[in-house]
Amino acid sequence: MIEALQFEFMRNALFAGFFASLICGVIGSFVVVNRLVFLGGGIAHASYGGIGAAFFFGVPYFVGTLGFSLVAALVMTAVVLKARGRADTFIGVLWAVGMAIGIILLDLTPGYNVNLMSFLFGSILAVPGTDIWWMLVLSIITIASGTYFYRDMLAISYDDEFARLRGVPVNRLYFFFMGLVAVSIVVIIRVVGLILVIALLTIPPFIAEKYSSSLRMMMGLSTLFAMIFNLGGLWLAYAFDLTSGAAIILVATTGFFISMIADFFISRRLLTKQETSN
Repeated sequence: MIEALQFEFMRNALFAGFFASLICGVIGSFVVVNRLVFLGGGIAHASYGGIGAAFFFGVPYFVGTLGFSLVAALVMTAVVLKARGRADTFIGVLWAVGMAIGIILLDLTPGYNVNLMSFLFGSILAVPGTDIWWMLVLSIITIASGTYFYRDMLAISYDDEFARLRGVPVNRLYFFFMGLVAVSIVVIIRVVGLILVIALLTIPPFIAEKYSSSLRMMMGLSTLFAMIFNLGGLWLAYAFDLTSGAAIILVATTGFFISMIADFFISRRLLTKQETSN
C-alpha cells in the first residue's frame, strides 16, 4: 500500500480518514455516553433530504445537505429535551420523511445522473481536496469545543440534572453539540456514506468506553480505534477493489465483536479466579 501514496487520491483518502477519526473520537464519545445514537442515526438519514434539495435547487452539495441536517438536528434535539418518552417515535418519523423528501427531489431533478452509491455508502478514495479542508476546519472546531466545554460535557454526560443545578446551560450545549453532530455527519458522508456514518461515530467510542477511566481517555482511545479502522478498511478497499465505506465499517464491526469476545473471556476468567479464591 506504500507505493499507492504516490497517487493524490490515496493521500487525500489518508487525510480524510485521519480527520474523520478525530471528529468521531470527540463527537462520537459524546453521542455514546449520552445514549444519543438513535438521534444521531435520525440526523444521518434525514440528511438525505438535503442531498436531494441540493441537486434539485442546483446549490452546492455541502450547503444544501448541511442546512437540511442542521434543521433536522435542532428539531430532533428539541423533541428529545421536551418529550424524552416519545422522542424515538418522532425521530423515526423525521428519519423516514427526510429520506422520502430526498428521493422525491432526486426523482424530480432534470437530468439527474449522480452516482447515488457514493452518498449512500461513501467513497473515501474519491474525497476531493476541498472536503479535506472542510474536515480540517471541523476537526479544529471539534477539538477546541471538546477542550473548552470538557467539564460541562462531563457534567451533562453523567448527571444532567446536577449539571443544571450547577448552572450549566444544558439545553444550549445539547443544541450546540448536536449541531456539531449534524456537521460531522455531512462531512463524513463522503468517507463512509450516510447509511454507515453512524457506525463510524459509535463503534470506536463504544469499544473505547470499556477501557477508559475518564471521558478524555475515551475520546483519545476512540480516535485511535477510528484511525485503525479507517486504515484497515482503506487497505482492504485498495487491495481487493471493494467499496471503501463498507470495508471500513466491516473492519470496525470486526473490532467490535473482537472486543465483545475478549470481554466475555476476561469476565469468565475473573469469575473463575473469584470462585477459586473462595
